[in-house]
Amino acid sequence: MFAAIIAAGVCSCYYDSEEGLYPSISSTCDTTNVTYSGKVVPIFANNCLSCHSNARAASSGGSVALENFADVSAQAASISAAINQTGPLSPMPKNGSKLKACLITTFDIWVRNGKPNN
Repeated sequence: MFAAIIAAGVCSCYYDSEEGLYPSISSTCDTTNVTYSGKVVPIFANNCLSCHSNARAASSGGSVALENFADVSAQAASISAAINQTGPLSPMPKNGSKLKACLITTFDIWVRNGKPNN
């Protein structure tokens, strides 16, 4: 019984995004004024940190923590390839739907703008 409870806890990472569960009425994609704190952090909070937080990265995030600017900035090229689902990296979010194009574009704009910490 105890083993079943542990197994359920280890395999219980959930990957649906908030946007997938609660789609916005508006279909516009606002990529103006892309900032780390204003636009990038919410993408990671809603789609990545269930597995890639500092607390969960070792057990469910392949030891890749994406909880702060330094982590995300250092891994930006790999993140972009994973969320665009191109190249040899595992497509992200793992076992979930591809992120909406607007979110991917927003992240890629932040990277193209030099990954500012703003």
